[in-house]
Amino acid sequence: LLDAYKLKRKFEETSILAVWPTLIGKAIANRTKQIYIKDKKLFVKVESAVIKNELVLMRRQILGRVNEHVGHVIVEELVVL
Repeated sequence: LLDAYKLKRKFEETSILAVWPTLIGKAIANRTKQIYIKDKKLFVKVESAVIKNELVLMRRQILGRVNEHVGHVIVEELVVL
């Protein structure tokens, strides 16, 4: 049904946002203000420079966890705001 109405991608993107605390950890997830996906890029807005630096260093691991959750590549880049 999701394929018929071309909603599968949007459904997968929403599921990533729903499990964000599980994927990244509750400590960091509590300090993220805004998370959204646009044009295969995951945008994460954070409160502090320390968390921003941590996310930048963990970029490959985060992308791997996100894409592994969905089962295929849905996010190609992580942008930390």
